Formats: sequence, structure tokens, C-alpha cells
Amino acid sequence: MRFSPSVVGILSIASQALAVPNIQARDVSSFIATQKDIALKGVLDNIGANGSEVTGAGQGIIIASPSKSEPDYFFTWTRDSALTMKMIIDDFIAGNQGLETTINDYIKSQAILQTVTNPSGSLLPAGAGLGEPKFLADGSRFTGAWGRPQRDGPALRAIALITYCNWLIQNGQSQRARSIIWPIISNDLSYVGQYWNSTGFDLWEEVQGSSFFTVQNQHRSLVEGTKLARDLRVTCTGCDQAPQVLCFLQTFWNGKYIVSNINDNAGRTGIDGNSILGPISVFDINAYCDSLTFQPCNSKSLANFKVLIDTMRATYSINKGIPVGQGVAVGRYSEDTYYGGNPWYLITTAAAEFLYDAVAQWRARHVLYVDETSLAFFKELYPDVVVRQYNSGNYNSPFEKMMRAVLAYADSFVAVAQKYTLEDGALAEQYNRDTGVPLSARDLTWSYAAFVTMANARNGQYPPTWNTRQAAAPPATCASTSTPGVYAPATAAGAPNITTTCQVNVVFNVNATTYFGENIYIIGNTTDIGEWVINSAFPLTAGGYTAERPLWSVSAFLAAGENINYKYIRQQNCDQPYVYESQNRTLTMPACGSPAITVEDAWVGPVGTPGTC
Repeated sequence: MRFSPSVVGILSIASQALAVPNIQARDVSSFIATQKDIALKGVLDNIGANGSEVTGAGQGIIIASPSKSEPDYFFTWTRDSALTMKMIIDDFIAGNQGLETTINDYIKSQAILQTVTNPSGSLLPAGAGLGEPKFLADGSRFTGAWGRPQRDGPALRAIALITYCNWLIQNGQSQRARSIIWPIISNDLSYVGQYWNSTGFDLWEEVQGSSFFTVQNQHRSLVEGTKLARDLRVTCTGCDQAPQVLCFLQTFWNGKYIVSNINDNAGRTGIDGNSILGPISVFDINAYCDSLTFQPCNSKSLANFKVLIDTMRATYSINKGIPVGQGVAVGRYSEDTYYGGNPWYLITTAAAEFLYDAVAQWRARHVLYVDETSLAFFKELYPDVVVRQYNSGNYNSPFEKMMRAVLAYADSFVAVAQKYTLEDGALAEQYNRDTGVPLSARDLTWSYAAFVTMANARNGQYPPTWNTRQAAAPPATCASTSTPGVYAPATAAGAPNITTTCQVNVVFNVNATTYFGENIYIIGNTTDIGEWVINSAFPLTAGGYTAERPLWSVSAFLAAGENINYKYIRQQNCDQPYVYESQNRTLTMPACGSPAITVEDAWVGPVGTPGTC
């Protein structure tokens, strides 16, 4: 699930290393019915402070996994938490009233979390800290090296909370939505409007660039934010950027498939599970299939689905012999090496959910348009298909035959997940590409949440519409615009009433040649860069690192006029000692109101040596 510059051991979950995958005879419907309850319990067990698997987690904090070693996922990720909470809110709206306390705990935890200063920045003055990907289980900042910032979290959190606010409005609680929850949403939407056209790390936290999944959800958040602000009679700063974000979204289509990450130097094809997780996260039962939002029923989305599944079919040995038109184990991307590069439970069930969603949209529209772009997708499932319009009809109509074929295809992906699910229903992150044995983090919250959303889609329980039909059209020509955000702590929801002195943005760049597994930090005499305490030093990122320029960089807001003493340090792999620069550096921050500055440095002093762990 997570990329870290440090060496990752390739070990299966110890408690499951000898476990036998689930070779049970139950049909898919029975499996889903039983597993959905297990999955929902698995989610709730991973939410503090009362979750049975996450002792020590803060109230309302959603933990990624109880696993604390190989890998350590005992953290809260803004993205994973928001996707999980969206599932919980949808289930609450559908009638599970017992989930409301969990929702309210989450609201308070996120109001507080927005104010936690972290290596990505702070809430004030410019919202940069909202792009921090993860925090410790108690809600305090994580200062380790990581791929930051990540710009999908604020959009996803806004989407989840907007869904809940819409329910509150419909149930006579507009004041609660306006005074308690809107301030949290407003901060997140301000962040989206300000930073949508800035690069960040992708869904898998490995690639710095522009992510299809991120941009899809950024657009949705701004569209929904526009409507909610109008309903609450408040101002949505940043929502005016929605048409530009939608314009940019179109650039991910290359004529054959969706390139999941662009503006990067990853050297991959871009064929990635990101591209089906995005469409299901922006699914709208009322959407037209030609919507520019890349709905599941969209021809380009379907063509991309086929390319992704064809790639996965050829990637994993457990898919060997599975014929075309049958579901396979699905992972992140063919070049994946994390834990050996394996299928993921949540992406395999996402493939099924994608297809269930598409069928729901065709049936809601009573029509299916097959064009040259989507023809190859349908040809595998219904060989008699041709390019034309298919209207809904009786049981024996081509339309209904195609619907049944797509549904059977969806079920076959669930059957794959079932085959490799343990008898007790536990869902890890991955399962071995050769044997199907679970790997990586156990009881992954996102795996459980993804199973619930898939089960709901199959059962016809769809989330509320987000009004894709009313979304503003993109401009004829895309522009790299942004709207400066307006940020304030959501004190009514429980956030501390933080303030800030006048600050100036400073970017520290240092050329430092490093080996894989080594990281660079900055440490100095001010609170913002650690007060010379090693555990509070700020990590730099290597997103712009090349052989020609070994660049490590961090952007920070520091007090105007402050005199700073600092130096860079190297964090070695294999628990070796830190290596410090041989000199101290000084910087006098400019006066209040000054523009951002950039400091260009080069490492001075001894260098690190790779360990042999």
C-alpha cells in the first residue's frame, strides 16, 4: 500500500503465511452476503478509540491496519480514511443509523487534524498542511520521510462530509451543517482550488506528478461544494476552478487508455488500477455515459478497463489459463515491485464494482451506446455486438443479454476475490501473485471498505447523486489557474483556535547524491524545523531527483524576519547513525509580506554508506 524510501522486506503476514485460501463452494451471492457483515465489522474494529484492533488510536481516527511491523500501517491516512468514511456515511444514509456516532467522532477528529502542523506545512496561512498524507494513530504529526504532499485527501474528505451535510439539510439540520461541518469542508475545498494544478504524489504514494484519481475527485469535490455552498448560503472559495479541473481531466486519455499518472518521470505505461478506482469514486447513478467525468459506463472508461484487465491477465501467474471474458486477479500496475508486485483485494473487488455501476447506469438510462471506442470491451462478452444504439427491451433483447453478460463478468471478479479470501473473511492488502496467499498488512481497512461498496453496488444500493448533469462545462482551452484559499480552524467542530504570526514561504533545495533507502532532513533552531531535536527534523522529498541534479526539496512557511540556523542531515538505512553536514548554515527571513524565496544549497561534508540489512 505504501512506498517508503527505506528498504521494504518481502515477507507475507506471519499469522497467515501458512493459511489456505478460501476454496469454498458458496455461490457469489452467499459469499457477498456473509462477507459484507465481516467487512463492515473489520472497518469498525479499526477506528479509535473503541475499535478492538487499534488500542491507542484517537477518537474517530481511522487506522489503515492493525499491522505494526513488516509493514507498519498503524497510522491514519487522510485519503484512506475519507474513502472509508464515505462508505460509512452512505451506509448510514441507507438506513444503518448505528453509524452516526462514528461519523460524528470522525468529524471532530478531522477538524483537529486540519490544524496539526506537519512536514507538508500548516493550516495557516496557506493551507499547505492539508496535503499531508498521514499522521500518527493519536493524531499527532508524522515526521518520517514520505511521498508528500498528496492532494487527493482534502478532496475526498470534502466529498464524504458534503454527502453527510446533504443528508442533514434534507432532515432539517441545516444549521449543524453550516456551523459545524462546513468550516472543515471549506478548508479542504480552498486547498483543492488553490493547489489542483500543482503536482503531488499519486494514489500509491510513489510517483510525483498529476494523478487521474486525484483530479477526478478534485473536480467532484468542487462541483458538490458549489451546490452545498448555495444551499447553505455560504461562500465556497476555490469552487470556481471546477471547469478548469474538468478540462485538465481530459488530458489523461491517450486515445487507447487512461494514463493514470502524467507530468512525471516514472517511466511506466500508466496502465494502473488508479484508473478504475477513480470512476467508481465519482460514480453518479444519474450521470450520462458521455459525461466528461469518466463515469464507469463511459466508452473511454470501458476501453481502459479492457486494457487494464488484459495487462493484469498477463502479469500474474495465478491468472494463467483464465479465458478472456472471465475475471482475474487485479493489482496496481504491471511494473509493481512492492512486496514482489501482487494483486490487491480492493482493486479486484473494485473491478467488479466498476461493472456493477456501469450496468446500473445503462439501466437507469434505458439505453446503451456501443461505439468504436468501447466495441472491443463488449465483443469479449457478447460476440454479436456491433456499433449502434441498444434500447432496453424484454429478457431476450440484445440489451438485456448484454446486461447479463456484464453482470456475470462482474461476479467473476468477486469469485476471484472469494477464492483468495481466508475462511474467516479476513482481508489483507495483497495476495501472492503465484499462490494466492495473503501478503502485506493484515485486516486492511480499505480492503474491507472496498468490499462493502462493491456489495452495495451489486445489491442496487447506490450513493446519492452528485449532480454531474449540472456541472459547468470545461473551457475550450485549459488554463493553469488557481484561487488563493481562505483557511481557518473549524473551532465549532472541536478544532483548537490556532493563530499564526506573519510567515513567508521558503523553499529549501539541496543537491545531495543519495543511495536508495537514504533520506535527507533539515534541522535547525526554530520550532518549525525541529529546534535541533532529531525526531522533530523535517524531511525533504526527492520528487525532482535526477542523475543530473540530485535534488532534495521542502517548502515551509517560516516566521518573517526570523534568524534561522540550520543544517542538513542524512538518515541512513539499516538503523545506521545519522550523518550530519560539516557546517551550520544561516538564513534571515525577509519581512512580512515578502514573496516566496528559494534557498539553493549543496551538501557539504561526509556522505552515507548503504547498509547490508
